[in-house]
Order: sequence, then structure tokens, then C-alpha cells
Amino acid sequence: MAVALSLALTACGGGSSDSSSSGGNLRLGAIVPPTSLSAANAFWANESIYTQAVYDSLLRETPDAQVQPWLATSWSYDDSKTVLTMKLRDDVVFTDGTKFDASVAAQNVLRFKAGTSSSAANLANVSDAVATDPTTLTITLSQPDPAMLLYLAQAAGAQGSPKAFGAPDEQTNPVGSGPYVLDQDKTVVGSTYVYTKNPDYWAPEEQHFDTLTVNVYATIQTEVNALQGGQIDGANLLDNTANDQVEAAGFTLVPHELDWAGLVLFDRSGQLAPQLADVRVRQAIAHAIDREAILEAANDGAGTVTGQVFGPGTPAFDESLDDTYDYDPPAARKLLADAGLAGGFSVSMPQIQIGSTTVYDLVAQYLSDVGITVDYTPVPLNSAIGDILAAKYPAAFFILQQDPTAWQTANFSITQGATWNVFHQADPTVQGLVSTIQSGSEADADAAAKKLNEYVVQQAWFVPFYRNEGNFAASKDIEVVQQADNAYPLLQNITPAS
Repeated sequence: MAVALSLALTACGGGSSDSSSSGGNLRLGAIVPPTSLSAANAFWANESIYTQAVYDSLLRETPDAQVQPWLATSWSYDDSKTVLTMKLRDDVVFTDGTKFDASVAAQNVLRFKAGTSSSAANLANVSDAVATDPTTLTITLSQPDPAMLLYLAQAAGAQGSPKAFGAPDEQTNPVGSGPYVLDQDKTVVGSTYVYTKNPDYWAPEEQHFDTLTVNVYATIQTEVNALQGGQIDGANLLDNTANDQVEAAGFTLVPHELDWAGLVLFDRSGQLAPQLADVRVRQAIAHAIDREAILEAANDGAGTVTGQVFGPGTPAFDESLDDTYDYDPPAARKLLADAGLAGGFSVSMPQIQIGSTTVYDLVAQYLSDVGITVDYTPVPLNSAIGDILAAKYPAAFFILQQDPTAWQTANFSITQGATWNVFHQADPTVQGLVSTIQSGSEADADAAAKKLNEYVVQQAWFVPFYRNEGNFAASKDIEVVQQADNAYPLLQNITPAS
């Protein structure tokens, strides 16, 4: 369920590993084929493996989402934090023989911003990118963006050869400077993607395998069959229903918690449900839910109960906030009575058609126990996102990402312009704190992030149940270090078993 909903939405320094051994053929499973193989339209998340195989990014991430040098060896901002200057390597060549330089980097940045990738909006604050000299790239921002370096370590920083720009086969024939080259003859589009080692790669210590094969599996059972049959060495599992089978086949499960599941109380100004404008009503809903029971029943206990939308890796996270709203139906009923709703009320929510109704049934039961009637409207999965973002419902159960920075989380679901603030309600407290996160010193920004989290929890804008656990299955032949901000491990962190 988490993957289905997330899909519907939703780097290290030079030589990130001391290992330079080659492990033959690395065979991986993916749950989606690449949407595009061009650098300008590169995707990340579960498609990151295709992008990383061929393209280098300007920067890279460590497993805990810290930014380190890669094609850019150093960088700095001006005092306004709107001019980013990056020094680039001068020894990198694309597989078609074209030399990488700052002019190429500038073109790639601007092409990505104008492209069709779901991550193109990450460069919304980029107003220009120019080459000051062959090894100096200057990126000008319309306003400070605390996540810009992280974006440039992902798909937005992918560097393709300028000879491929606008080519008829640009979307299917990637030309980068990365560790591998797509073997067109052995690749079956939509099914199997085969890559061979780039013989002239500038960082050979990063080429942990001679070849890379990525097979696409659309269901958990086809994934399990491939794992059990020894056809692949690793895969990001579509869900947790077959974990026992996977482990019995000799695979290790490498867990990741990148999303939170729970209620989003969208209508905080009471446009559709006047009752939700009262913070006591929202707090009552939070007290009415037994998070532990929902985690066990709806997700087989795979996850961690939480009460906040900010993840543990951000400075906003405060473990004590997880216990703000314990399961306390009497407290919920008292809050409703204090709000003049002792007789209860009804609230409409979408029931997304994903096969299981467990979580929806439990939410309805818990809220009914304190006097709140949930009126569900069945909504097909393929139209759920559009309906919810169109502000058709005052509240909904959903699964949303936990971004690696407080800035990203705020702009995803909290600020007035955030996608998941679907009524786009303004809040002066939020505005002030987010402004500090954006432009303040690191210490001030971290303090503001923590205050923002506390404020949002106190206001009960969200009722998180748990952080959802996903798993990457790894065979005994490989070692995998999971990424803190990506469901699919980054390529450099998949190595031959020692």
C-alpha cells in the first residue's frame, strides 16, 4: 500500500568506498521501468538505479544524506545565499568522447529545470546557470533554497553529454560519464536493462561490478519468484507480505522508513467541515487513534509508531513529540465536549481502493468510539491523488514522504503553497519559522525547524500513525547500505560481499 501510494505521487566524495573489487554481474530487481533515460528528464526514487548507472551527478550523498563532492569538488554561497559557485573536475569525459566542463554543467542544470522529471520542480528557485570559466559553474537562485545541494546530488545534478541533447533517441539512449554504459542490444525496454562497465571511467574504484542488469517486476510475487529462483541478487520489495518467504530463500532484509502513514486534517479553516477549524477537535481525533494497534493490524507491525511528520534525520525531529497524543478516548470525548460537540459530528473522507480496508475500518471504529462518524467515499487509486489535491475532502488517510530536510518537509505539506496543504491555508507562525529555516544561520534554522515541528503537532494538522517500513532484499553475495532518503539504495552502496 505504501509503495502504491508513494509511486502514485511520489552520494559520497571521490571514491566513496575503499573497495575496488569487481563482483562480476550485479543483478537487481526494480518495481518500475525508467520513465526516461535522458539526463534532462531523469527520475530518482525507485528509478535512481537507472540514472546512477550512466550519469554522474554534480554532488553525491552519503547513506545518511550528507552532501559530498563528486563532479563538483567544492562550492560556496554568497552572503545572500542566492549565488552558488561550484568548482568542477577537469578530467571527466563522456562516453562519446565529449569533455565535461562548466558550460556543459550549466546546460544540464537548465535543461533539467525545463524537463519532464517529477523532480524538475526541485530547481524552481534556479533562475540561471552559467560557466564563469571552464571549471567554474555559477548557479543563481531567485531565493535561498536550503535543499539545493541535496537536489544536485540526485537527479537534478545528472550530467549528460551535450551531443545527446535533442537527439532522436535521447530518451532511450543515455550518454553520460558514469560507471556503466547501457547495452542497447541486450536491453528489452520495459523489462530488462543491461549495462557494461565504462572502460574509461574516471573513478574506477566505484565500479564494483563488471556488468549491471536491472529486471522489472510489477508484483510482489514476481519479485519473490525471481529472488527464490536466484535470478537477481537484490530488489526493493513492493510490500511486506512475502518477507518470510524472502528470508527463507536466504536473503537479508535491509529496512528503510521513509514515509509516514496517518490522517491529514486538510480543512483547518473549516471550509468543508467547520468542526475541524477548532484545534480541540483535531486534538480529539489524535487522541482517539490507537497507533500501535493500527500498525500491527494494517502493516503487520512493520514500522515505528510516530506522532510527527518530520523524520528522525532532520533537526526538526523531537522524540518526545511522539507521545503528545496517547490513545485516550475519554480525553478525546472531553475535548469534543469542550468544543461544543458532545453529541458528535460527521466528517467525509476518501476510501482509496487498494484492496485492503483494514486501516479505513479501524479509523472509522476509533473515531466512532468518541462520537465522530466517518462517511467514506470510494475513490479509485488512479484518481485519488487528483481528488485529494483538488480539496474535495476535509481529511484523508494517506502515506506521505518524510524528506531529509525540514525545509523540504515544510514546503511539501505545511507552508501555504505546499502541495499537501491542499486548501493553501496561511499561518503567520509557520511563515515566520519557515523564513528562518530558509535564510537563517544553521543554528537558527535548526532551532526554527524544531519549533515548527512542535507547533504543527500542537495544532494537530496531521495525525501520524507510524513510519512505514519497507525492505530491500539482499543476497549473500552483496552488501547493501540503505539510503536515509531513498527507497532504493544508491549504486555506490551496493558492493560485493567481503
